[in-house]
Amino acid sequence: MKPVSLPLLAVASALLLGACSTVEKLNPFSSSTPKVKPTELAAIQTTGELRSVWQAGVGSAGEFTFSPAVVGDSVYAAARDGAVARFDGGRQVWRIAAGQPISGGVGSDGKLVVVGTLKGEVLAFDAATGRETWKARVSSEVLAAPAVADGLAIVRSGDSRIFGFDAVDGKRRWVYQRSTPTLSLRSNVGVVLAGRLTLAGFPGGKLVAIANNNGAAVWEVTVALPKGSTELERVADVTSSPVVSGSIVCAAAFQGRVACFDSNSGNTLWSRDMSSSAGVDMDTRYVYVADDKGAVHALDRNSGASVWKQDKLTNRGLSRPLALGNQIAVADYQGVVHLLRQEDGAFAARATTDGSAVRAEPVRFGAGLLVQTANGGLYALEAR
Repeated sequence: MKPVSLPLLAVASALLLGACSTVEKLNPFSSSTPKVKPTELAAIQTTGELRSVWQAGVGSAGEFTFSPAVVGDSVYAAARDGAVARFDGGRQVWRIAAGQPISGGVGSDGKLVVVGTLKGEVLAFDAATGRETWKARVSSEVLAAPAVADGLAIVRSGDSRIFGFDAVDGKRRWVYQRSTPTLSLRSNVGVVLAGRLTLAGFPGGKLVAIANNNGAAVWEVTVALPKGSTELERVADVTSSPVVSGSIVCAAAFQGRVACFDSNSGNTLWSRDMSSSAGVDMDTRYVYVADDKGAVHALDRNSGASVWKQDKLTNRGLSRPLALGNQIAVADYQGVVHLLRQEDGAFAARATTDGSAVRAEPVRFGAGLLVQTANGGLYALEAR
């Protein structure tokens, strides 16, 4: 049977499962607005600062998730209507129209800028000028930001195939594919580059390391095992990016676990039962997780033991946490960016954007972070 992604299309969902409301509740990517009442934000006593460095606009994301690419001081961003732009220090260097709608974020190495479309087209542009350099095609829609490195443009399609294209001419070098469960979540998860490896999470709770030179699997590990008596209960997909630090790689699964592994061998270091579709980050001390109820957890990096939990952001549709020195940033469905203290998870500072959701993962940028909102705002914030 052909795998079916859990829906953004309610009619298809109802025909498949006969329970659209159940599916909508299950799928964390079906809307930017939480389906239960979010916690109202209370006043905080600030002990830190989130200062706006610059802001710009690129265009609405529509129903999709758009993440920017950061290379040095340059930011590359795209919008649903096909706009692709480069900003240096907040100043627009160029803006082009791709000629067709775009459906995911941007990948760049500072030389090449790559985006994808719902029709499975991959479009590459010169990073200096915005001039189109090549086109390619994958097997289905592109919802994730491509990755560019080692002379490759690595693109993930909606059917969980991963393609390696030559960065110079766009010729396909390899494709990686594996069997997936009958039912899976439709998400915008992409890939993470780790030296000569590409790391990718898959439906069914798997995390795979793929060799960049030939597309072969180097190791495969289980982040979470599907469990339950129905297909819905057994959805345990890795729907967020893994994070790598030194010889450790950590990942989270929806309706599953958070787990850390040796990045060289794939051996499991520890795991914790916890559902997260947003994902994890880590520093030298802790692993940070935003769970699906809206709590942020700090876990000991070496053992997975709980250190603290911040539960005052319940149902606010949190982004992946981002470790910034002795603070952690996380954004929500109203475009509010929260800064938490590393030691105890207490609120340190807060900043507002344009009021629309931050669906994509925040990106490290200078001494702070960069977020792109659903309405197309780009906000560079400095954390102190």
